[in-house]
Amino acid sequence: QLQASGGGLVQSGGSLTLSCTASGFNLEYYSTGWFRQAPGKEREAISCISSSDADTYYGDSVKGRFTISRDNAKNTVYLQMNMLKPEDTAVYYCASRFGRVNSGSLHLGHVYSYWGQGTQVTVSS
Repeated sequence: QLQASGGGLVQSGGSLTLSCTASGFNLEYYSTGWFRQAPGKEREAISCISSSDADTYYGDSVKGRFTISRDNAKNTVYLQMNMLKPEDTAVYYCASRFGRVNSGSLHLGHVYSYWGQGTQVTVSS
């Protein structure tokens, strides 16, 4: 089971850190991605990290602003979001899949087996 948390309401230019915590399996051996979906829009891959941490992916809209990392001791993958913009408003989901996902596929939602319930991020202007 995956639990996404850390969402909330923040002003434009502010920061938030999302957490994706696994229970029942060791996230260290899983590739994990963050996705988001805004009302009326398709799901978008934001940032992903392979199980070996050898590969990461950042969507063009968040490059330079968001950072993905993991803390194996806490069985958690984080998404640090800085310089938030109103267009970052969405429900954010984390997803995981056992093993290493190659760099060319990290952003593809269908490769992930487990999905968290989502956490709402709202950025006010």
